Amino acid sequence: MSKKVNPNRRSFIQASAVAGAGFWAAGGVAPKKSLAATEEIGFACVGVGGKGSSDSDDAGRFGKVVGICDIDDETLNKAGEKFPGAKKYNDYRKMYEELGASIDAVTVSTPDHTHAVAASQAMNMGKACFCQKPLTRSIWEARQLSEIAKKMNVATQMGNQGTAESNLRKSAALIGKKKVIGTVSEVHVWTNRPVWPQAYGLKVATMAPPAHVKWDLWLGPNKHHEYSPEIHPFKWRGFWEFGTGALGDMACHTLNMSYMALNLRDPISVEAEADRHDGICFPKWSKIVFEFPELDGRAACKMVWYDGGQVPPAELMNDLPKQGDSHFSSGALVIGDKGKFYSPGDYGEHVRQTGVISNGEFTQIRSLECDDWIRSPGHFNEFAEAIKGGPAAMSNIQTYSGGLTETILLGNLAVWSGKKVEWDAKNLISKNVEGLEKIIRPDLQNGYEI
Repeated sequence: MSKKVNPNRRSFIQASAVAGAGFWAAGGVAPKKSLAATEEIGFACVGVGGKGSSDSDDAGRFGKVVGICDIDDETLNKAGEKFPGAKKYNDYRKMYEELGASIDAVTVSTPDHTHAVAASQAMNMGKACFCQKPLTRSIWEARQLSEIAKKMNVATQMGNQGTAESNLRKSAALIGKKKVIGTVSEVHVWTNRPVWPQAYGLKVATMAPPAHVKWDLWLGPNKHHEYSPEIHPFKWRGFWEFGTGALGDMACHTLNMSYMALNLRDPISVEAEADRHDGICFPKWSKIVFEFPELDGRAACKMVWYDGGQVPPAELMNDLPKQGDSHFSSGALVIGDKGKFYSPGDYGEHVRQTGVISNGEFTQIRSLECDDWIRSPGHFNEFAEAIKGGPAAMSNIQTYSGGLTETILLGNLAVWSGKKVEWDAKNLISKNVEGLEKIIRPDLQNGYEI
């Protein structure tokens, strides 16, 4: 495409590219198929309701939305009012086929089970891809997207916006580069999720889908399932067949700082305590222990995940700063041999309560010197700049978010099986537990492929 952008936007993109150069841990190189600074990015948006509404808004700020797609006609028509020049579709495959030459980049903001098929097809066409978190519903799909992104050398980003938070980036650099708490042995991460029904023996009432919902397209690569308001439009996250539970939903955010700091890739084992589940819904709560080997100078360590009301032991929490009279309902605590680093909230954004606890004293992050990190020009800005040939976005699929997603989703293998899983990360197989194949790699149906 060769459409002109206004000078203000062009100047902003150029200035932001300079500001974002050299992202720590972003890795990668500029994509081989990039646009000139004067060209306008043509976006196609898959899923334009919920988070897809703000993602398509971002696309409209940094380019032109040429196509929008949603399986819900009411949602689609509402988005059409915002983007009157965009063609409307219910099936993203048809949109890709008809608008291919006009599309430079796609946003994928659909339920977890359709992320991989929509994102992979776009990248295989040479299109840049922004995909909401969690990147995929399964570990195998995450690996596939990483490999496709590398092969096609396209600009990519996962939608975990906290990656752009300055406080999160500085926290990661203080732990991983400046080593303010010394050698790390443990990471504890907790969330107040889930906020959707997760239960044993949940009765799922079914009915005919509403006329404005294209249910078969919503199911996409999954086997047929009768429509249920317990599943669509919001509660699908609590179902094994469609979502990834509290772990998949929030760990891409709440684990993000620790992952950035310590490169928490390729666990060798994972073990879970959890409320029972029936293979239909995720359990109400879980506590999951991940074991990591030494990697590139980072010592072996463990990470413990808590959800559904579970929290770290009181002896680890008692000396942490509070919000009012209580502790934050989510956060990360990193333990080293010289102290503890506390990052409350899901996005590492709470500056006053973030910092180091050592010898009973708390030191705020603002008092800690560290210049070994790069300020982000903005999360979606990074993606737009990468499309223009700038540096890779921090949360690019190739070198960052693909690995983050694999780590996170491994926990669900232990939740599903109720057993400690010894993991071969290279080959994506369990060394000791059988029957996990359908959780590791879904059986794609209805002609969908990756």
